[in-house]
Amino acid sequence: MVLPDDVDLPDRDTVLGQAIPFDRARWIPLLPDSTWWPAVLDECPDVGRWPRVDRRAVFSTAGQVNTAEGRRHLLVAASVWGTGTKAQSVNWRARVFEHSSPADIDARLSEALDVLQARGAADAYWAFNNYQRVPCLGPAFFTKVLYFAGHDRATAPPRPVILDSVVSRALQADDAVDTGWPENGWTTDQYQLYADGVHEYAQSRGVLPDQVEAALFTQGKQLP
Repeated sequence: MVLPDDVDLPDRDTVLGQAIPFDRARWIPLLPDSTWWPAVLDECPDVGRWPRVDRRAVFSTAGQVNTAEGRRHLLVAASVWGTGTKAQSVNWRARVFEHSSPADIDARLSEALDVLQARGAADAYWAFNNYQRVPCLGPAFFTKVLYFAGHDRATAPPRPVILDSVVSRALQADDAVDTGWPENGWTTDQYQLYADGVHEYAQSRGVLPDQVEAALFTQGKQLP
């Protein structure tokens, strides 16, 4: 994967401050119980009608991924950050909790995040996409979990980065990937190619990988 030299990269504070509005009242009834809701979300500032959660707040939940409660809070916070306020979007995202028991989600999160720490992003991606698959938790969202759990912690390089359909559109527009690159449902090899490419590009520009991912996301949002 080769990115153009002139990608406009945000600074890290801008990346960490990327904030998404959310509606607490829509989420709480859809969780297994209220203990799944991370307290940090109740500390997020209101901006207009809605509170807004930024990457920095979600990262704060990742410090507790050694506990079942911490992993639950990370999953919920990452999902809230990636969803927005529309009822249909929230209901769709919360299907994760309809199709698996809390114990099953706990076990699969624990195993996949253990793989992340032990063997790195690509192996953890394979785990989430195969033997530790959580129904209704696809790559666009489990890469968010991997990113927040591992980007600022000691994992084998490359650091985990988010891959979703918006980022994928930017990669296609930049001719950074081969013709036929999908907008979703990426294989482990494709995720490895993407993560390696972002890692190498970030190193060449003296930035962190999530600054590259955020730039690609912004570019993808602007595409028709």
